[in-house]
Amino acid sequence: MNKRRIQLVLIDTIVIIAVYYLETFFLQNPIESIEVNGDFTISKLLTLCLCLMISRCILKIYNNIWRYVNVSTYLKLVAADAIGGVCFIILGRVIEYVNLGVACSVLTIMGVAICTLCSRFIYQLSYARREIRGDNDYNHEIHKIDIAIVGAGNVGATLAEELTRNPKSHYKPYCFIDKDTEKIGNGINGLPIFPENENIIGRIKKLPIQEIVIALPDASAEDKARLYDFYKQTDCKVKIYDYPLGESGKGIDGSAEKRMLREFKIEDLLFRESLAVNSSKTRSFYKNKTILVTGGGGSIGSELCRQIAGLQPKKLVIVDIYENNAYDIQQELIRRYGSKLHLEVFIASVRDVKRLNEIFKQIQPDIVFHAAAHKHVPLMEGSGCEAIKNNVMGTYNVANMSEKYGVDKFLLISTDKAVNPTNIMGASKRLCEMVIQCRTDSKTEFTAVRFGNVLGSNGSVIPLFKRQIEAGGPLTLTDKRIIRYFMTIPEAVGLVMETGAMAKNGELFVLDMGKPVKILDLAENMIRLSGLRPYADIDIVEIGLRPGEKLYEELLMKAEEMEKTDNEMIFIERSKGLSREEVEQKIQLLLKAVEKEGYSNVIEAIKATVPTYHNPDEVNEKAALSDEMKNVKQKAELVTA
Repeated sequence: MNKRRIQLVLIDTIVIIAVYYLETFFLQNPIESIEVNGDFTISKLLTLCLCLMISRCILKIYNNIWRYVNVSTYLKLVAADAIGGVCFIILGRVIEYVNLGVACSVLTIMGVAICTLCSRFIYQLSYARREIRGDNDYNHEIHKIDIAIVGAGNVGATLAEELTRNPKSHYKPYCFIDKDTEKIGNGINGLPIFPENENIIGRIKKLPIQEIVIALPDASAEDKARLYDFYKQTDCKVKIYDYPLGESGKGIDGSAEKRMLREFKIEDLLFRESLAVNSSKTRSFYKNKTILVTGGGGSIGSELCRQIAGLQPKKLVIVDIYENNAYDIQQELIRRYGSKLHLEVFIASVRDVKRLNEIFKQIQPDIVFHAAAHKHVPLMEGSGCEAIKNNVMGTYNVANMSEKYGVDKFLLISTDKAVNPTNIMGASKRLCEMVIQCRTDSKTEFTAVRFGNVLGSNGSVIPLFKRQIEAGGPLTLTDKRIIRYFMTIPEAVGLVMETGAMAKNGELFVLDMGKPVKILDLAENMIRLSGLRPYADIDIVEIGLRPGEKLYEELLMKAEEMEKTDNEMIFIERSKGLSREEVEQKIQLLLKAVEKEGYSNVIEAIKATVPTYHNPDEVNEKAALSDEMKNVKQKAELVTA
């Protein structure tokens, strides 16, 4: 027992003795209704102390740090004393010389409980007030920021209490704002509750409030975006009290997350709900398996490695051509898991058949995730041969090695740009899907997962916008009409993991990316999140579509072409794959084009091997008639209305 616990036990013992002898004083001339069985003796006092202390120790009352406890801990103390009191009364009935009488025992135990509770509460209150008043030197150095908390519920009240009692907090709750008419006009811990109505913006501007915090646990993505836009009118900084990624509070490995006071992120303003990933089916599938990830240092590949590492694999193998990325994810996983994770990293190109053979022979993987690929559309338009060699031939090589060494399951990471492609990169990924779909006769189960853009991935639009905002602008858009589907990296990879567990041979899976987002809206929101004004502080300019780029990506979820799975966010596309012979013929055509080199040769080979390839100009001319562009226009009209 440490010093603090010994002190508490001594204080409580003094309280019990004091109450016991106070009872002696008041009941020395017993009232008719109070039965006192004999004198107040030392033996009765010792028995009472023993019963109460044992029950408190059993319920771990002395394990608490009392300056931070809540109501449940106080109730636990009352329960412990009640149990101890019952034991004391029972002993009194059995052993005559410790019998104090039922009524007198109850009064004594109630007095002990009340005095103990009061001592704890006074200690907790005095400690909190000492911190608030700044009795320690640190607190004098802090400039407190007055904040308004939107949401006078349990989460908002908890946040206010945490900020009030934390001496190092830079925030001072000033008031609550809520829509509930029953709460308005009342208060929580001395803080008033104001109504959220048309007058609240003007009211806040007159108050010394500098920041506004949204603390509504059940708020939808639309609600968060609406509240952010609404309270930005106050010219105060708007923050949110939520989980780090705005999700359910549980990671795929089951670890608990904690709500935190954080800045709004662009994910919070995309007018879409965070997709729920069910990890229950994935745990047993990936546990104790040797799993190899190509492109394991990239945006998708590294997140795959993070989530796989949390599922207790037998071995995790990272293969990447870029040693810096591979090193970064290696060190991150070592820091997090140490010796608990059997991790191996190989620097290798998926183009190098000999090197792949060495790795597969040594590792003998059970599952392969193929995420290695060139993905930048404009760059691949200028380096078409590299797209064919790395994407198509790389997939072909890894797939062949998987069959050769008896891999149980192979999963290809594909893209929405493979749907009716208008560029070499998208066409190369469609060819990768063909390579996978033709292997229905293999002992290895081959499958592919197709999804759209992921937020914050290397080379994507969000990191670009962030850099441009930091540089003072302008933000550059290829076209203000352009739309894209978005998903967070953890969401996308979590669904990919689930897909791998349910996939059967030759299937092509499509993830529901939600609603498409206008990139112009994304740019404007990112400027606002930085505390600046679009077109006033930071300009947005059009620079023209890049080679191979189209205004919209195809609608991924067409009901007539999709088959449902157990997860409402994962669908199977009903498309029949080609035969191995047909795919081999396409591979030979591509190899000949690569040997000849040149953009025209690659484009001719693409047209000959990917029937759904279209010229981007043809698609963009008809963009306004597409379902995707119409849906975005309708959504914009609804928001404006």
